[in-house]
Amino acid sequence: MPQTVCLETEVTDADHGRRLDQVLSTAFDEYSRSRIKIWITDGLVTVDGQVVTVPRTPVLAGQSLKISAEIPDDERFLPQDIPLDIVHRDQDILILNKPAGLVVHPGAGCHDGTVLNALLHHFPETASLPRAGIVHRLDKDTSGLMVTALNAEAQNRLVKAISRHEVIREYEAVVCGHMTAGGTVDKPIGRHPRIRTCMAVVPEGCGKEAVTRYRVVEKFRAHTRLRLRLETGRTHQIRVHMSSIGHSLVGDQQYGDPSRLLRRATPEFSRFLATFPRQALHAARLGLTHPVTGEYVQFETELPQDMQDLLAMLRQDTAEHPEDLVWS
Repeated sequence: MPQTVCLETEVTDADHGRRLDQVLSTAFDEYSRSRIKIWITDGLVTVDGQVVTVPRTPVLAGQSLKISAEIPDDERFLPQDIPLDIVHRDQDILILNKPAGLVVHPGAGCHDGTVLNALLHHFPETASLPRAGIVHRLDKDTSGLMVTALNAEAQNRLVKAISRHEVIREYEAVVCGHMTAGGTVDKPIGRHPRIRTCMAVVPEGCGKEAVTRYRVVEKFRAHTRLRLRLETGRTHQIRVHMSSIGHSLVGDQQYGDPSRLLRRATPEFSRFLATFPRQALHAARLGLTHPVTGEYVQFETELPQDMQDLLAMLRQDTAEHPEDLVWS
């Protein structure tokens, strides 16, 4: 039987005045722009309860957008038996420890093999939920904790809590360069003006509010270990923000500086840094008010082995070159 899709979002201040199809395509990017346009022209989209059939219709901040449609069997996301590292499970929510390399949900260029496909297999009840209960994402090559919902009530409340910045998300990262103290990056993020697959810091009014707070955890000869907290959840936020202040993440091929060389490093260490397979970023802590019980819950996870190996190599390099330390 066809799958019923019921999707809902609210127009943010940053999306005020944008086209309806653009806003929906951003909010529900697991569906193609052409699919979104067909749903609009077929009368399956409402704006504040009124059917709108023109994709280019501008929308206003605060308006409620809803899609009620059906997806044919041959276009549905398929359940797949992909292992999930479940940190916590109850009747309403799951806390997952996502490994690096696993995509959260299907999108352009990735149609299966995702967390969403795994959820449909292990928890078939999520098939009736938008995005199979997924309420936020981690980049493919970012590891760590994420929460998903197992029923509509939990999902609706989690979405609202995230939009109100009530969910605590803390990350561990290793960045290039010396950082002497913590701070805050408060710069709007939007689509890169030339490279459409990338995000970038953009002028005020041209992107969405983005705030990242960070503190120094450990200093190395030419790198710094950070603990970061997201106040907002924009695409690639930590990677873009840290790159914008000259401290891109180790291993970040998209926003990093491949020309950086470490003076007097051993060949082994230079090779290790040059071939580190992903951005050194891990979602280490997740805190939230349980969407059904109202109890505050918090979860933490250890760094994955690749980041532990990176820290060990950095400590060894630092010990071999104490004269290069900057502690001020």
